[in-house]
Formats: sequence, C-alpha cells, structure tokens
Amino acid sequence: MPLTVKAIEKAKPKGKLYRIADSYGLCLEVPTSGSKRWRYRYRFENKAKMVSLGIWPEVKLAEARDIRDEMRRLLRKGIDPAAYKKSKQAIAEGKDCFEAVAREWFARFQQNCSENTAGRKWRRLESHVFPLLGDIPIEKVDAPQIRRVLLRLESFGKLHTGHRVKNIIGEVMRYAVAMGFVVHNPVPDLAGVLPAAKEIHRATITDSKGIGGLLRSIDEYQGSPVTRCALKLAALTFVRPGELRHAEWAEIDFEKKEWRIPAEKMKMKRQHIISLSRQAIAVFKEMELVTGYGRYIFPSERSKDRAMSNNTVNAALRRMGYTKEEMTGHGFRSMASTNLNEMGFHPDQIERQLAHVEGNKVRAAYNHAEYLAERKKMMQEWADYLDDLKTRK
Repeated sequence: MPLTVKAIEKAKPKGKLYRIADSYGLCLEVPTSGSKRWRYRYRFENKAKMVSLGIWPEVKLAEARDIRDEMRRLLRKGIDPAAYKKSKQAIAEGKDCFEAVAREWFARFQQNCSENTAGRKWRRLESHVFPLLGDIPIEKVDAPQIRRVLLRLESFGKLHTGHRVKNIIGEVMRYAVAMGFVVHNPVPDLAGVLPAAKEIHRATITDSKGIGGLLRSIDEYQGSPVTRCALKLAALTFVRPGELRHAEWAEIDFEKKEWRIPAEKMKMKRQHIISLSRQAIAVFKEMELVTGYGRYIFPSERSKDRAMSNNTVNAALRRMGYTKEEMTGHGFRSMASTNLNEMGFHPDQIERQLAHVEGNKVRAAYNHAEYLAERKKMMQEWADYLDDLKTRK
C-alpha cells in the first residue's frame, strides 16, 4: 500500500534500520538515529541498485515521487539513475570531466530523438567511451586519446561500432565547444583513422516458400504467447523492432483500425500511421486479453512497467531454428519491402509505410495524406498474401 503523510510521521526508529515501501521502487528508510530518508530501489543491467532522493521532511512525499518518476524515465532510456545523479553533482561542482559533459549533452540530445536511438548512443558511451575517457577533464581530451578508443574497437572486430562511437564523441565535443568548455573539437582531425566499414545487409527471407515456412513456424511457436503475437505483428506491420516492442495500448484505435506511433518514438521524429488489417486487429484483440490492463502491449516478463527486451524476437527466431544469417527481427521489413515491390505497389507507398524519410518536406506532408487510403489497401492485401503463403503446400 502506498505511503501517506500520517504513516511517515508515525514511523519510529527500531533496533536496526528498516524501510517502508511506497510504490514503484520508492521507499522510506528509517535508521536507528531516527532520521528519515527517501530511497529509490531499481535494477540496472540485472543488478539491484539504490539511490538516495533526500531527507524527509525536506523532501515531501509528492516531491519524492516526482524524482522517482524522473529516474524511471531515465531507466526506460537505458540510463543508470545513480550514475546520472553523480555526473550532475560533478557538473554542479565544476568538475567538467568528459563524462560529466557527455551527460549534460545527452540530457539535451535525448529530447530530440527516439528512446531507441538515445538508448543505443548512451550504451555505447557507457560501454566504450567512459571507461577510457570518462574521468579526463574535457579540455584535455585530444585526438590521440580518442584514437585509442577507436583503434581498440577495431582490434575487437567492431568496426561499425567504432564509426558510430567516433560520431558520438564528435557530437559531445561539438557541444563542449558551443558551451565554452573547449575551443577545439579534435574528432575531425581523425578522418581516415578507421577503414571504411562494409555495408551490413539485414538477414531476411524473401522467397514465397521460405516465408510460408516461417509463418507456420511462428504459429507453432511453443514459447510465450506474447512473443508469438509479437512475431505475427512483425510480419503483418513490418515496423522497426524497437517500435514494435515499445507499442502502447494508447496508440491503438480499434474503431479506425489504426496504430499511430508518436513522433518521439520514431527514428525520423514524425508520427507514423499504420493501417491495421483484419489479421493484425485479431492479433491485437488476442493480446488485449493478456496485457490490455497495462501500458505496454508487449511488456517485459520481469516488469509490466517496462517494454519487452530487444533480444526477445531474435531469441525466438533462434529457438525456431533460424540462424542470425537467415532471419532477424529487422528482416521482416526487408521481407515486406521486396515482396510488395514485386506485387506492383507504388514505391512511394511502400517507403511511406516503412517510415523512411522523405527529403522534400512539402512532398512528405502531401504523401502523408495522399497515400493513406492506398496504404490501407496495401496492408490488407499484404496480410491476405501472407495467409495464402502460410496455407500453401
């Protein structure tokens, strides 16, 4: 049961420290000294952690809950609240090390991109950059030190990651220049330090026989029914894996038969409308009986307040016998694109349904309205085509 002000006032010290739970990880800690302090308990990377939120009554109950909610938002973006708090303190104290400046940059950057993009960038900083550059004062971060980070990744065979990390460091250093922390961004001086990365082609299945077999395997999947439904919708809607696993019930309009993904979740920061076929509606109705009480359509098995893991769909494909060279969660998009083009649909309709960026903003706005009816028809024909392939022998 959530805490009340009266319950807090009545909490008295005992022979040893104890905690009284509020909700969603927030608790009141009462040590033997009698002072009362707020704690937020959570898990990050499968490790139990706790961070202090202040002393009661200086921090009121409502304020403690607000701080807890902000930390839960950080967790959804893949950020450790304790580490984030530590860096904010470092900035306040004038300790402008690389990590502190990077966290300040990220707090601004994440407002203008999807949660998936922000999460990926942050994980790369934490995994590959902070261990080597995090404690160095930002004005002392130079080209040789950054080159060390990049060549280390190349030595591990992570060339694509190296290029992405270089771009992220460049963004942080540009922010540092703009804010007056440094006068020069050394990243452009490292042009050519890494060899060009070869283009990665997403593993997919495009032949009719292979698609039919995949769909039958999904129907016969013996794992979680939630995962099975996610696989079905990946084929029917061909959205990006991150958009699928972060789907929320508030985005589904059963009357209009539409799934409207808000701009902040999309890679290109534009609202995306998906016309739902009869088959897709049936899957959503099936899921409504299972997870319709919560926020996420596909919640984590560990917590209904978190989205499904980004490894769930790929892990299910491996369990079904498909290797990473044969099929991936992202491969459903290529599967649909290839076949819809062969079925004779207009390329612009297909690109709009894939939520690919349109260079001309005027044309993009026009296409948004012009192709909605055509895309609705296309999505139903695609679902019917998949049903036909599934039943073929």
